[in-house]
Amino acid sequence: MEKVLSIVELIRPDVDFAEETALIDDGVLDSFDIVSIISDLNDEYEINIRVHDLTPENFNSVEAIVKLVERKREEA
Repeated sequence: MEKVLSIVELIRPDVDFAEETALIDDGVLDSFDIVSIISDLNDEYEINIRVHDLTPENFNSVEAIVKLVERKREEA
């Protein structure tokens, strides 16, 4: 979880990701942020996040992003 947290904090250092639970729903992350996060996660974890994975449920919190990464790593 710490590595995922560091990735999102590099992209949006102004956000308290430990407290946010509606990153997409509240508009905290925009499409450019999501693209950057996905690119970094794909590179760091050697996974392939696909278009059908781009749902608010997968990106609304760091915890949700971690779960997505874990699922993708299991698929690889």
